[in-house]
Amino acid sequence: MSYDIIVLGSGPGGYVAAIRASQLGLKTAIVERESLGGICLNWGCIPTKALLKSANVFEYLTHAEDYGIKVKDAVADFDGMVKRSRGVADKMSKGVQFLMKKNKIDVLMGTGKVKAGKKIEVTDDKGKATEYSAEKGIIIATGARSRELPNIPQDGKKIIGYREALTLDKLPKKMVVVGSGAIGVEFAYFYNTIGVEVTVVEYLDTIVPVEDTEVSKQLEKSFKKAGIKVMTGSSVESVDTKGKSCKVTVKTSKGEESIECDVVLSAVGITPNIENIGLEDVGIVTDKGRIIVNDYYQTNIPGYYAIGDVLPNQALAHVASAEGIICVEKIAGHHPEPLDYGNIPGCTYCSPEVASVGMTERAAKEAGIDIKIGKFPFSASGKASAAGANDGFVKLIFDAKYGELLGGHMIGANVTEMIAEIVAIRKLETTGEDLIKTVHPHPTMSEAIMEAAAAAYDEVIHL
Repeated sequence: MSYDIIVLGSGPGGYVAAIRASQLGLKTAIVERESLGGICLNWGCIPTKALLKSANVFEYLTHAEDYGIKVKDAVADFDGMVKRSRGVADKMSKGVQFLMKKNKIDVLMGTGKVKAGKKIEVTDDKGKATEYSAEKGIIIATGARSRELPNIPQDGKKIIGYREALTLDKLPKKMVVVGSGAIGVEFAYFYNTIGVEVTVVEYLDTIVPVEDTEVSKQLEKSFKKAGIKVMTGSSVESVDTKGKSCKVTVKTSKGEESIECDVVLSAVGITPNIENIGLEDVGIVTDKGRIIVNDYYQTNIPGYYAIGDVLPNQALAHVASAEGIICVEKIAGHHPEPLDYGNIPGCTYCSPEVASVGMTERAAKEAGIDIKIGKFPFSASGKASAAGANDGFVKLIFDAKYGELLGGHMIGANVTEMIAEIVAIRKLETTGEDLIKTVHPHPTMSEAIMEAAAAAYDEVIHL
């Protein structure tokens, strides 16, 4: 059977690309071996946010007296939280099924393998293989999985990845989280909030190491205040799982330390799913385990494209979606603007939340740029005080000569909902002085953005 476009993988890159292709009048099919929506909807972004919301509600209940409310015997029902999380994920996956039908996209369930001549072979769960062709192109959007370190092999029981962390049979008493990227700190917050003794081990000198240094230090301070043990500049050398518990050997600057726990969560990044999908057969070039493409996501072989986590770009759902749209529009003969990877927001949904876009202070200084920095703490925000959420701040970095907003960095309650303003400002090339004169509603957390800009130009009012 022949199509215009066939998409391999139905995550936020794949299904969005398929929908846009259909909107542009292209006959489209999508191949999926497990569940529509991919990792993000089923085992990543969405179910983790459901768990984090449960933790957030429980945290409110346990601190209800701070708000003048008395609540007795609030208990975290771990099984109930997991059940709700899976329900949310299932609902979203069914939503993608609806979108496929609405947009008249054929769903080919099975394992796909690309072949020469713009063809793809799909093998179903019974072993039956069917070949399909794509006249205009095949888009590879197979995503990624949890990365495993050689000295910390995941067994799915005592040493787990993010999938198992979403559906543990019972609540552990102690947990060691290896790695402090978004996945690591989100699960650290979740499990700590519902009563687990959590230790975070990070190889680099700061947690959430891709963030601005001040943000990293603030999150570490908040985590320690919440009872999470944070070990930076440390590495897990080995995990002994022979007994009932895990014995984790951690190398620190002061020597080796042994930690006993029930479960070790390995959160040291992801590995692209590029094995056994036919890349070698077709001759598609990869480098360091990732597919190489041009600005419009075409590989070295005409008619074959790739988007999302299989590329050497930011492994984020919204990046994959944007890439998918650009890729399809180019295939359809439109003239889309290449994606600006320097203006991609990153969000981490622990508590306090972390959000950022653009250059960090260190990166701007290393680039030799003369900068102005404005910082406004939420401790000076009326809305934050009313909400009982004073931790954190907004930090803005401007080019001193032209007023260009080079980067925005936030840590605090709901900052993941605020970062889009900074992305838009940077896209529109708005200056710092323009931002100061942009009236923000009061009382809101977003006022901190205006105040941080004012602070950079010595015009701050409320600090």
